[in-house]
Amino acid sequence: MNRSQPAAEPAAAKEPFDIDEAFHRLRRAVADLPKAAMFDLRDQGHATPFEQLVGAVISARTRDETTVKVCLRLFAVARTPEQICALSESELTRLLAGCSFPEVKARDLRALSCRIIQEWGGSVPDRLEALTSLRGVGPKIAALTLAVGFNRPAIAVDIHVHRIVNRWGYVSAPTPEKTMLALAKVLPQRYWIEINERLVPFGKFLCTGVRPRCSTCLLLSMCRQVGVSDHR
Repeated sequence: MNRSQPAAEPAAAKEPFDIDEAFHRLRRAVADLPKAAMFDLRDQGHATPFEQLVGAVISARTRDETTVKVCLRLFAVARTPEQICALSESELTRLLAGCSFPEVKARDLRALSCRIIQEWGGSVPDRLEALTSLRGVGPKIAALTLAVGFNRPAIAVDIHVHRIVNRWGYVSAPTPEKTMLALAKVLPQRYWIEINERLVPFGKFLCTGVRPRCSTCLLLSMCRQVGVSDHR
């Protein structure tokens, strides 16, 4: 051993992870950032379960700013299952221009709208199992609909939520689906809706997938930085 070289400094001690304090800091961190799409639509007056369901379908693999723009265009024409079902797929595709896979989403939105009319009298079902039985609706879309549209406790895990809670060391799960199950066991229910609202902008602009801004992060003292090697 070369005794002229100093021993490596021990890793900085971290505070215990306190989820209440984490949300307190998150609110401050994202206060001036663009909102997550579903919450932005909610705050612009499109908070019905059907509008939230449609918006969540449109949001899949589409940037938030594009999702909001497309939804506002669509909702200016159709905001109910009856109005969507009355449109042709070609007209829906035109209204969805700009989002990913507009033809597929037009087909799915028309199909789910007509089914909601036929099976539930025009009211969006408020159960996860019923929602995920609709064409084009997976667990994240169903959870967003329940959380934002119905104000029911539901955890919507997208890539940002998945990455961040695992990076914190709050859970350890390999996929968004397993992260959702892990969070349901440890996350206080009072944060089930809010976690998506806060972590989507936090993940897009601060705790990014590549080179997260750790040095200026309000949660750095608690975050375990699991898997982080490239940061600034």
